[in-house]
Amino acid sequence: SFWSRTMKEIFKQSQINNAAAMALVNSAIKKAEELEVEICAAVVDCSGHLVAFLRSDSVVRPAIEYAIDKAYTAGTLGVTTEAFYKRAQSKPALAMGLANRPRVLVFPGGLPIKLNGELLGGLGVSGAQDEEDVLIAQNAIKEIGFDRV
Repeated sequence: SFWSRTMKEIFKQSQINNAAAMALVNSAIKKAEELEVEICAAVVDCSGHLVAFLRSDSVVRPAIEYAIDKAYTAGTLGVTTEAFYKRAQSKPALAMGLANRPRVLVFPGGLPIKLNGELLGGLGVSGAQDEEDVLIAQNAIKEIGFDRV
């Protein structure tokens, strides 16, 4: 029937699975070790729920929440945190609204996780310099085989 077919289409949404999420955070930590930096890596699903998290032993503690919030921002909005920052800069009302929104973070290092253009979640890396966070996240996305951002 129309209703059952429509309901299947409405509720169909792919999500990142545990194995892929763990592979991403492990890849991020491995790259951070190569670069000799301390980081946190977080993966969320499209709804922003945490799926995987891993941190270097001596990372600064605020990086924990930053990584999770970067992943949340990228995974729910489907854009990098840097791209979202640029959009917010150009729209004063959006920038003002962001100040009142928990979990939305515009620091570099949050990337959407996509496969064949479909959004599966978000990866957030925090703890190193901005450009290193981005490099580590991009490397993990590439290494595990997701769409490059």
